[in-house]
Amino acid sequence: MRALVISGGGSKGAFAGGVAEYLIDKKKNNYDLFLGTSTGSLMVTHLALSKLEELKYVYSNVCQRNIFSNNPFVVKTVHGEKVITINHLNTLWNFINGRKTFGESRNLRKFIKKNISEAYYNAVRASDKDVIITVSNLTANQVEYKSIKECTYDDFCDWIWGSCNYVPFMSLLRKNGCEYADGGFGCLVPIREAILRGATEVDAIILETEVTQFNRMPSKNPFSLLSTVFDFMLDHVERHNVTIGKLQAKHNNVQLNLYYTPTILTTNSLIFNKKLMAKWWKYGYKHATKQHLEMNKLKD
Repeated sequence: MRALVISGGGSKGAFAGGVAEYLIDKKKNNYDLFLGTSTGSLMVTHLALSKLEELKYVYSNVCQRNIFSNNPFVVKTVHGEKVITINHLNTLWNFINGRKTFGESRNLRKFIKKNISEAYYNAVRASDKDVIITVSNLTANQVEYKSIKECTYDDFCDWIWGSCNYVPFMSLLRKNGCEYADGGFGCLVPIREAILRGATEVDAIILETEVTQFNRMPSKNPFSLLSTVFDFMLDHVERHNVTIGKLQAKHNNVQLNLYYTPTILTTNSLIFNKKLMAKWWKYGYKHATKQHLEMNKLKD
């Protein structure tokens, strides 16, 4: 049984799409399990149905308006460089309306239902493939994995939305008496879960560099400090997940193939730039091609 795992990473999901295109279209890998966290959860339904061109169009055309109904960020150009700051007015408006987060991502929920149709949901359920979504249950203090085989269509869309909601900058999902948030808070790279579900070979796309390549700039305000703290925690969650995944793979004699981003794509993955994401998709395809050529040379 073969599994494809895609980590969280916001806009960097475009890079994962390029890698997945190479693995599915070029290498002709046939996967039985598709596991996604955060942005990965947005991709796995299309990948299970081999709808790569459609997924590529989505990741090359998505913008902030598709994600945020109340955007907590402002993107400015200073000396030719993109600078991200907090939109204090939108944040204040959210608090006035009794919201618990700085921004709202209700547009993303609509976007999910528009692009992952009920027909796609039914097609995956009728197939021999399984799609697994990772969510963090903040109320129960545990990570949960939601199979498309065990969800109604509306529930499935909710779980994808919840898995993508990077609180406190995006909406909080309240469902079944619990509060849910980004799956990456608990498990950014669900390699171990893939193995526990029976995978004997796992391809994992990790939307971070394998080695830390930069020092973060000093925080300018409480919001930038919060973002830095979250990035720090998620970096260590990712490394922990990969370490546990490697140990589980060794214990179960599972072949594990890791695909990292070779360079830092962005320092704020909640900013969705169409041109950059289209570029990252091509970059992912080229990088996967190069990695396989190098692997084949080593074998020879």
